[in-house]
Amino acid sequence: MIRNTPRLRGLILSSLSKVGARCLTAQAATALRESEPMFRYEEYADIDWNNLGFGLTQTDYMYTAKCKENESFQQGQLRDYGNVELSPAAGVLNYGQGLFEGTKAYRGENGRVFLFRPDQNAIRMQMGAERMCMRSPSVQQFVDAVKQTAFANKRWIPPPGKGSLYIRPLLIGTGPILGLSPSPEYTFLVYASPVGNYFKEGTAPLNLYVNDEFHRATRGGAGGVKSITNYAPVLQAISKAKEQGFSDVVYLDSVHKKYVEEASSCNMFLVKGNVISTPATVGTILEGITRKSIIDIARDSGYKVEERLVTVDELMEADEVFTTGTAVSIAAVGSITYNGQRKEYKTGDGLVSKDLYKTLVGIQLGKIEDKHNWVVQLD
Repeated sequence: MIRNTPRLRGLILSSLSKVGARCLTAQAATALRESEPMFRYEEYADIDWNNLGFGLTQTDYMYTAKCKENESFQQGQLRDYGNVELSPAAGVLNYGQGLFEGTKAYRGENGRVFLFRPDQNAIRMQMGAERMCMRSPSVQQFVDAVKQTAFANKRWIPPPGKGSLYIRPLLIGTGPILGLSPSPEYTFLVYASPVGNYFKEGTAPLNLYVNDEFHRATRGGAGGVKSITNYAPVLQAISKAKEQGFSDVVYLDSVHKKYVEEASSCNMFLVKGNVISTPATVGTILEGITRKSIIDIARDSGYKVEERLVTVDELMEADEVFTTGTAVSIAAVGSITYNGQRKEYKTGDGLVSKDLYKTLVGIQLGKIEDKHNWVVQLD
């Protein structure tokens, strides 16, 4: 497989220009055979950028690295996108020992490519790994893997304003284990897919349903980390809600059944006057990176932001409600239904969420000054 070094790339391109595509120099040809597959340098892949949804599109490359028991992760490498072979006794298959992250690469003007706070995803993965008794890559290795994956799949990054390249880092127990104990081997894998809007409504306001029967997380569980085990249990609630025409489900705490936690894949915010409130992360709520960023942006903009327990009654009395997440970015909520009552919220112009969204996207695309040093530009 070819490592994308300037020297090697120059050698190959020089050979191509001199003797044609089928007549590489012996040194370049050897490199092609013995190392990684050569990157494709088209500006854009052949895809309908105007009709991107949030579905999987197979890209060119993915990154993998392995770690044996009580060792550090080995240096990873890019490989062709493809299936992963697992033992039927793999820890992730038998005991759900797995974590995932989500971040994005954005194409700005003049061909520049940006990542948004990948170090925070790395830190969150380390926190999750500690909770799930897993080995994890260093922050530097995590960020480097995301950079490599984004660069190798650059032609799949949508044009400005057409979407983003969603990057999915995975940490899974791949070692075989029969008894209930940590896996003897872990695999760190990063793949990517171009995406548009997460919800089928696009940018239209969401219609949410408060479910007090099913709970996303419980005290002492793993709700505060991005464990794969958090997501399958909400599928039934989501399916029922979508059958009734709702966009997503809002979950309440499992003890009192009155405090708002989060939606299936995003954090919740409510606006009342000049105050923005969001449920505090107390172990059952995932501390979203977009959530943290919006809190800082809102405070920079002069809003008072509260992280606290938020009751469902407060949610139903808010002036405005919106959700945040890497996949959803910021999505305005048009209505919430709870106990048979439907609450309509402000939509259209003048929304707080729209102003925050413009600032967030402006930073992510390099159009607005990045005062917090959140953005990483790919060379």
